[in-house]
Amino acid sequence: MALHRLGKDPESPNNGSPTVYLDDESGNYVLQGWRVTDPERLAQLDVPSHETVIEFPKRMMQFFPEVSGGDGGADI
Repeated sequence: MALHRLGKDPESPNNGSPTVYLDDESGNYVLQGWRVTDPERLAQLDVPSHETVIEFPKRMMQFFPEVSGGDGGADI
């Protein structure tokens, strides 16, 4: 398995997060984003113990191949 970085948030103050990756074995996306810790927001969700919730900015959608028309603007 290899993770391929498709794009990082161009507006990230430290150039580190959020980031979109593609797992070439599973075909799934791996998303790095801001952890949701607000109890009021989490109470509105049904999150199993084996999952987590992240917040991901809309501007990052451009990196998904389905949105960009193929390559996701890949910075692989």
